[in-house]
Amino acid sequence: MLLKSAAVSDQAVMPHPKTNHRYPDNVTGADHLFIIPLGGVCEIGKNMTVYEQGDDILLVDCGLMFPGEELLGVDVVIPDISYLLANQDKIRGIVLTHGHEDHIGALPYVLAQLKAPLWGARLTMGFVRGKLEEYGLWEQTESHVVTAGETVRIGSFEVEFIQVSHSIPDALGVAIHTRLGTVIQTSDFKLDPTPLDGRPTDKEAFRRHGDAGVLALLCDTTNVLKVERTKSEVTLTPVFEEIFREAEGRVVVATFASNINRIQQVISVAESFGRKVALAGRRMEENIKLAREMGYVSFDEGTLVPLGMIDQQPPNQVCVLTTGSQGEPLSALARMATDEHKKISIDPGDTVILSSTPIPGNEDSVYRVINNLCRLGAHVVYSDETPGVHVSGHGSRDEVFEMIALTKPRFLVPAHGEYRHVAGFTREAMKGGYREDEIILSEVGSIIEFNGETAEVVGSVPSSGSVMVDGIGVGDVGEVVLRDRRHLADEGVVIVSLALNQATGEVIAGPDISSRGFVLETETDDLFDRAREIVLREIADIEPDFTGEWSVVKTDVRRALNKFFKAETDRRPMVLPVVIEV
Repeated sequence: MLLKSAAVSDQAVMPHPKTNHRYPDNVTGADHLFIIPLGGVCEIGKNMTVYEQGDDILLVDCGLMFPGEELLGVDVVIPDISYLLANQDKIRGIVLTHGHEDHIGALPYVLAQLKAPLWGARLTMGFVRGKLEEYGLWEQTESHVVTAGETVRIGSFEVEFIQVSHSIPDALGVAIHTRLGTVIQTSDFKLDPTPLDGRPTDKEAFRRHGDAGVLALLCDTTNVLKVERTKSEVTLTPVFEEIFREAEGRVVVATFASNINRIQQVISVAESFGRKVALAGRRMEENIKLAREMGYVSFDEGTLVPLGMIDQQPPNQVCVLTTGSQGEPLSALARMATDEHKKISIDPGDTVILSSTPIPGNEDSVYRVINNLCRLGAHVVYSDETPGVHVSGHGSRDEVFEMIALTKPRFLVPAHGEYRHVAGFTREAMKGGYREDEIILSEVGSIIEFNGETAEVVGSVPSSGSVMVDGIGVGDVGEVVLRDRRHLADEGVVIVSLALNQATGEVIAGPDISSRGFVLETETDDLFDRAREIVLREIADIEPDFTGEWSVVKTDVRRALNKFFKAETDRRPMVLPVVIEV
């Protein structure tokens, strides 16, 4: 029986579950299949999924996530791979679905700790090679280039690569053939009928698997709350043409450095209006160079000019492609917005296009950049004001449920979305005929077990969920460090230093008190004079024959000053006593 969801169009018919799939007759207890998401569920970013059967582990993707403002100073966030390190001997390989950072960005950190061969499409592996060479890992990593329609055996798994349309060329979904049946992981996809590269999602391949029987579908839910179908990439070209036609000064376009199709569109439109193109941002330069060498981007000789030479061109003959569409503080666009970029300044009359939508959590950063650009006199074009300036790489609700109709899975596993997306997906799936026990809701680290009859979350692997990368340190920034950073950011720090006679405890010098981020220095004289008296009282209470640890004295000083500053200022600065024994 086929049920139609009231909220889904006629094109996206929801199949009743268990239509086709049945477990093989010879299933035994040893044939249990486990799926363990180490990232990419109930969040957007750091995608990594573990498939485990018997003594074999297959990984799909190895991505990172950019930190929110609450993770002060953290550069990137990667999955916790403790479970993988404990089971290194089982790992047979890593399959990469496409070249976005949230799917490949954690590879240098992961491959520095464990070895695994890689499989991915040509452009994906090109990006991976550049990333691993930077870390000195490429030569020691086994890699394989695959194409859509190809099937490879990795351990006891057979993996078929299926062409999907996304915002980057060479994106692939995977059909993973296990002992219990076929699991399809869509990765990021949309059903764009007219993609720029002429390679739409291979719906016939998904339908073929659906007719044969699919055990489970791990489905992209990023845009499941959006009713209108995602627009085709080709709709952007006339929008860009209109903006370029009306622009009197330079045109600056910010987009993801890996959005190769969008980059090609911008360059082509710039050429049609006689504009030279300059690149801002190291990753933008590297990706365009690689994509051109591999034939994914083409443009006339002479179109590209060095960023430092754009002042030699008339403003109406210049286009700048830049990173920073997500408001990243150190990106090229953010530095332009604060007039701190060394090679380009934004002038009144310039047009700045943000061809993207903010990733959840980045909204404040993006709007801060937009406000700063407007303050400099730029005309800023962004998705809130001009929705047609960006199209998503993810399918809307109708496209998600058309994928379900094609594959007819017995079980649904929502992925690549936050809790609100998972909730919306579940609500619509149940309207379409799926029961609650046939929609498997998981979190990072959950163990989903398929046992021949049912599928359920049976526990979780030891995992912190995320590992923070700060500078060259991987995992050395934890909650305690972040709590201290938040404390310093919110309340400031007070440093108390004094020198004591090691034998008698007599104060030789000090106490000297200084602060940062607490109160204005002009307002501290009386406050700090009284604070010094408190410190001296604490020192005076030390017995003459004191032989204990000075850490105890520091704790007493810290406690007394915390109480004093709270009473006097209603603030709790971090108090750091420094005792020098002479």
